[in-house]
Amino acid sequence: MAQFFSVHPDNPQIRLLKQAVQLLGQGSVLAVPTDSSYALVCHLDDKNAVDQLRRIRGVDEKHHLTVLCRDLSELANYAKVDNRQFRALKQATPGAFTFILEATKEIPRRVSHPQRKTIGLRVPDHKVLQELLALHGAPLLAATLILPDEVQALNDPEDIRARLEHQVGAVIDAGACSLEPTTVIDMTGDEPEILRRGQGDPARLGL
Repeated sequence: MAQFFSVHPDNPQIRLLKQAVQLLGQGSVLAVPTDSSYALVCHLDDKNAVDQLRRIRGVDEKHHLTVLCRDLSELANYAKVDNRQFRALKQATPGAFTFILEATKEIPRRVSHPQRKTIGLRVPDHKVLQELLALHGAPLLAATLILPDEVQALNDPEDIRARLEHQVGAVIDAGACSLEPTTVIDMTGDEPEILRRGQGDPARLGL
């Protein structure tokens, strides 16, 4: 049965987030708020948790999962970036952008795209998620909380709890999130390519 942590969106109760971090360490998948929509998150190095996240989401290994980082200081551990790419990322983070980048060897092969060896990376601009990442002390693996055969992300924490009661370890309720997804930008080519227009304004990157 999923636990339910109701927290203040701007001043979250740390004791509740610490309980959520404990669940992550025990292999749970959590439903958490972000600056775009609610997302599923789990420990990056936990194979069983990653498999469970994919099952809930209804996606295979070719679907890009996203590494959530607190800031760009963690970037070099997980993605290969040159100076041009780094400058672009710095302009657009934190924010509602997901960047497709070449994965480093620190990224487990089961997590990166099997053919392209790429990974999605993002630095969210959401107080609750930033605090959760800080308490966890490492990036988290994430996917937008869209259920199989549906096109829109779940946004009501009570609805998320009711529908995923036996599939997630906890739901962190910080109120409704935006229903607009992140803007996805592929940074692996000679020039950035917008793969999906969402909440993040490409003009921040001059696109």
